[in-house]
Amino acid sequence: MKDPLKTGFNDRIAAAAEAKKAMLARMKPKPTVTDPNFVDRATRKALEVEAIRAQRAAEKEAAKAAAEARRLAEIEARAEAAETELEAKRRERKERKAAAKEEARLKKEMKRAH
Repeated sequence: MKDPLKTGFNDRIAAAAEAKKAMLARMKPKPTVTDPNFVDRATRKALEVEAIRAQRAAEKEAAKAAAEARRLAEIEARAEAAETELEAKRRERKERKAAAKEEARLKKEMKRAH
């Protein structure tokens, strides 16, 4: 008659071997699932550095543009001041000539009147 519990020596050895295999299988490292969007530290750091460099370059370019605008405004202001000064000199000369002309006319009239 057969043993329904299978407690024979060979059966116990086979069961122990299977249990040992199962325990070893549990200890084996399992393949990891990597995140498809994973960015390693070096790449992330390089991206941050590149972003900072781009920001600083933009700030530097903006500062250059502002300095150039100030310089152009200063040149324009100087030119406008020179133009205003020249206009004032012209007006003064015209007034002086007009006054001299009027004086000469009055002198002439005085001569004719006498």
